Amino acid sequence: MVGLPARGKTYISQKGIKTKVFNVGNCRRELCGAQQDNTFFDPNNPCGQKQRKEAADLTLQDMLTWYSEQDGVVGIYDATNSTVQRRQWLHETLTQHDIQVFFIESICDDEKLVAANIRDVKLSSPDYKDMDPETAVSDFEARIAQYQSQYETIVEQDYSYIKLINVGSQFIVNMVKGYLESRIVYYLMNLHIRGRKIYMSRHGESMYNLDGKLGGDSDLSPRGRLYAQMLPGIIKEKLDGKEMVVWTSTLKRTIQTSEHLPYSKLHRKALDELDAGVCDGLTYEQVEEKYPEDFARRDEDKFNYRYRGGESYRDVVHRLEPIIMDLERQEDVLIIGHQAIIRCLYGFFMNYNQDELPYIKIPLHTLIELTPKAYSCEEKFYKADIPAVDTHREKPKQPRHPLTTQAIPGSGGEVPSPIAPSSPSINVPSSS
Repeated sequence: MVGLPARGKTYISQKGIKTKVFNVGNCRRELCGAQQDNTFFDPNNPCGQKQRKEAADLTLQDMLTWYSEQDGVVGIYDATNSTVQRRQWLHETLTQHDIQVFFIESICDDEKLVAANIRDVKLSSPDYKDMDPETAVSDFEARIAQYQSQYETIVEQDYSYIKLINVGSQFIVNMVKGYLESRIVYYLMNLHIRGRKIYMSRHGESMYNLDGKLGGDSDLSPRGRLYAQMLPGIIKEKLDGKEMVVWTSTLKRTIQTSEHLPYSKLHRKALDELDAGVCDGLTYEQVEEKYPEDFARRDEDKFNYRYRGGESYRDVVHRLEPIIMDLERQEDVLIIGHQAIIRCLYGFFMNYNQDELPYIKIPLHTLIELTPKAYSCEEKFYKADIPAVDTHREKPKQPRHPLTTQAIPGSGGEVPSPIAPSSPSINVPSSS
């Protein structure tokens, strides 16, 4: 990462491909304590400069250890890295260890955006915990001035880099190498760091929910229709007069849930529920009785298990990639989806791993509000006063049925079963 403070570097660092972030500021706080005033960052302060260089060294060593001892794949070195000398040191050190280096510079000269970022993000930083907001803003503006006095934008033509100018109004890309860097560029060109909220809700209770059935395209139950009627009031209270866009799946239960919302709507096939294949329309009890070994395999590895003729959670994550790209371009948006879909989207923003993701509890008749920030993603749950069935199944402590045949995983995690004719499988690439 490269850029002056308050340009969204730490927010950008938290997004995208599975990574580990190495934040020099966190190391500096551990070494020197938090709440150092702006003079600590003065380039003419030899004591502060020495301590900041020590934090930079230790953080880089942590990254190198992670690569060598923990088989790290993508490490993000999150700091200002705002001089040619500092970037040369990073580039030479990392390339000596056969690590491919890609610089991401965030440039912003829009004073309103910078001011908003200071208030919305930096005041939640540990550097300004419990400090008077006006004092904190004044000190941080002075800190930025210390960095500006020696800031050097990237001009090194033999480096791979992307520059993001004014939160995506312009990009400069240089010497992108290979698949992974091209995917990072694609992601960053869809990312903005302006404040916004993402709302998510499952559809109202459906008739299939009442019967305990999987999948289908059933109508809402009477209680589900009540939730659809109540949802506009809940949303209006949270939006405070702002506009939003509503995305639903193409299935009746999400469209019916959105029908009273006075906003523009888009029905998206990619938001349809996980395809249960031959188990569509069955209850879990019927699946367990009819396909006991499949049922046990799903309990063993729910993320990778693929229903015969249907999908796995891994398939759904791949399917939702364009949705996530579009989400990064939106301002306020409401997604009315299904249990597996909301789990995947919520899990992305809240950084759940693939083992936990299929068991995230997403109750019916509940609005989820997410506010992405640099250091976290804030969440709030608003439960409507309308009862609904509980469709959540806890992760089993052990498989309900012993596996009597050897499992041979396919490319997407599917496992052939000896007890029924095989259905066509969906081939997807392995995840990064």
